[in-house]
Amino acid sequence: MASSSEVAFKRLQQDLPAVPLTIEGASVLHQMFRFRRSEWRKLSDSQKQEISKEATTTLSNLEEATEGQSALYSLFGHKGDLLLVHFRNSFDQLKAAELQFSNLRLNDFLETTTSYLSVVELGLYESSVKIYRYLQEKGVEPNSQEWNAVIQETLERQKEAMRSRLYPQIPPARYICFYPMDRKRGEEKNWYQLPIEERQRQMEEHGKVGRKYAGIVKQIITGSIGFDDWEWGVDLFADDPLEFKKLIYEMRFDEVSAVYALFGTFYVGVRCRAAGLGDLLNGKLPE
Repeated sequence: MASSSEVAFKRLQQDLPAVPLTIEGASVLHQMFRFRRSEWRKLSDSQKQEISKEATTTLSNLEEATEGQSALYSLFGHKGDLLLVHFRNSFDQLKAAELQFSNLRLNDFLETTTSYLSVVELGLYESSVKIYRYLQEKGVEPNSQEWNAVIQETLERQKEAMRSRLYPQIPPARYICFYPMDRKRGEEKNWYQLPIEERQRQMEEHGKVGRKYAGIVKQIITGSIGFDDWEWGVDLFADDPLEFKKLIYEMRFDEVSAVYALFGTFYVGVRCRAAGLGDLLNGKLPE
């Protein structure tokens, strides 16, 4: 029979708030396009050069914008021809970047296949469990003025400590892999019905795999609940695309992925700097 202290501890665990704290940073938009190459071929060389020059100038400005960065990738396969990724400090700045690109004459030769809207997100599972338990042990009522003040102070401290991760630079790596994902919410397996401490444990194990690829693959996680059709977006950047396969394959074997993960469409592309846009539009692989 469990002791009274064990029963009390289990009750404390069960009563911890379910929702983990998160901190958010850069606003992110992925735009996928199909290039209407048959229409492009109808243009004269001078028309192509004029349109390419205009687009190159704008893309160069977007790449080095003071409020964030943009990057263009040439996609592999049938899912699209171009992937344009924008990182900005706010949603207004993100929309301004989208409009700036859409006003180009080049846009007349592009057809949007899909897009994805999200925001850089860092989940604070470990900090959440610690602070929730600390407040409950002190007898602080959830959502009370004292509770909210401590939570807000924790979030502000974490935001400052992790600012570089919340507003990252787009890595210079040659290849990108982007995909959206969900956690299962079905009748048999429901991630959101697990106790927060169990979710923390699984996420800690999940993170160990990613850390093995530090310096090889740069990973940026974005949250999209309320913004798009999936719950998270994942961007992977590497100079060797085989590292995407190795990392994702290894992650499939940890519990949180094997049991609770659902994956959307994968997009893989090769980086095209502004200076190489003209060559790309004319069918040459960007260097």
